[in-house]
Amino acid sequence: MSLKDQDGFTLIELLIVVAIIGIIAAIAVPGLLRARMSGNEASAIGSMRAISTAQHAYAEKCIGFAPVLTELRVAGNFLSPEMTATALVSKSGYNVAVLAGATNIVLPSQQPGCTNSGSSYIATALPWSVGSSGKRAFATDEHGAIWQDTTGVAPTQPFTVSGTTSIIQ
Repeated sequence: MSLKDQDGFTLIELLIVVAIIGIIAAIAVPGLLRARMSGNEASAIGSMRAISTAQHAYAEKCIGFAPVLTELRVAGNFLSPEMTATALVSKSGYNVAVLAGATNIVLPSQQPGCTNSGSSYIATALPWSVGSSGKRAFATDEHGAIWQDTTGVAPTQPFTVSGTTSIIQ
């Protein structure tokens, strides 16, 4: 039996196939990462909308805004349990939190279950790793508009349009 009678692939043929697969992977992976970041950012914006809606429903009952996420559950399940389990929630590549706003005044509440209501709040969504889990940070407050900062740092109150901060809704 001579060498010419053997079937199979040569080393060169295998290397060419591996190189082609590597090129295809190099083209596809960045697109997949961008799609994942885009999905994470959409989830963070959705969380900001949900928190804004829950805060306004809470404010109607408690005559003020909740200073932390857990208060939105304690006072009447205004937000889903996975969003109110702790004061800082990690969700879809973002850390989501609610804090008392910059101009907050604590309001006494006469409603059962309502504690520590305030006149303002700020909700933020910050990426776990800027450029990997998301590029933008988001925030909302008692006015209901959602703001973004393209550096990944939470916009601060009072919200203003600047070089990296803008309103998205």
